[in-house]
Amino acid sequence: MIKLQNVCKSYYLGETEVKAVDNINLEIKAKEYIGILGSSGSGKSTLMYLIGLLEHPTCGSILFDGKDVSKLSDEALSKIRNQNVGFVFQSFNLISKYTVLENILLPTLYAKEKLEFDPDKRAEELLTKFGIYDRRHFYPNKISGGQQQRVAIARALMMNPKIILADEPTGNLDTKTGDEILDIMESLNKSFGVTVVLVTHEKDVANRTKRQIYIKDGVVVNRY
Repeated sequence: MIKLQNVCKSYYLGETEVKAVDNINLEIKAKEYIGILGSSGSGKSTLMYLIGLLEHPTCGSILFDGKDVSKLSDEALSKIRNQNVGFVFQSFNLISKYTVLENILLPTLYAKEKLEFDPDKRAEELLTKFGIYDRRHFYPNKISGGQQQRVAIARALMMNPKIILADEPTGNLDTKTGDEILDIMESLNKSFGVTVVLVTHEKDVANRTKRQIYIKDGVVVNRY
């Protein structure tokens, strides 16, 4: 489904080139549940941004469903992301002035084409599935961290994406709530048939996935 071929991503600090991702080859197939494991500064988040089409590679190619999307415009990439990719972040990234329901509906507002589903019905189904229906009219600062992450997951699923990218989704949660979120991630893969890529620096979290990719200093390594 997503294939990275000799992909690199560099940044410059003054005149110094920093290779955040260096010549990575990686294939993620449909319905996989993958963990990307690396320490802070290893390049794992940059790799996630490349997989999620949030960044253009400095070199190499990124194929999405067999099509090279590396050189597409930001507008074209935005359309692909909106229709195919859902994101879940450590800090939830909910919009404070919007209610739970409004946050979940947000991706539908950016759709470029007519939706094939009823957004309100879809949102209601997701609210019910994740046990937050009674919080639909609450604002993010009035619900718990675990509930906020459930809202973020529901929002990520709103457009029926092919892949969910989760960046340290348990990082701001206590152990019990974190385990509950990981259970949800596993169910997304099993029940929804969604490809899930989970980025983490914690070995025990990565071990919950079916396949682990270890990254160090911007390259994939055999061991972490």
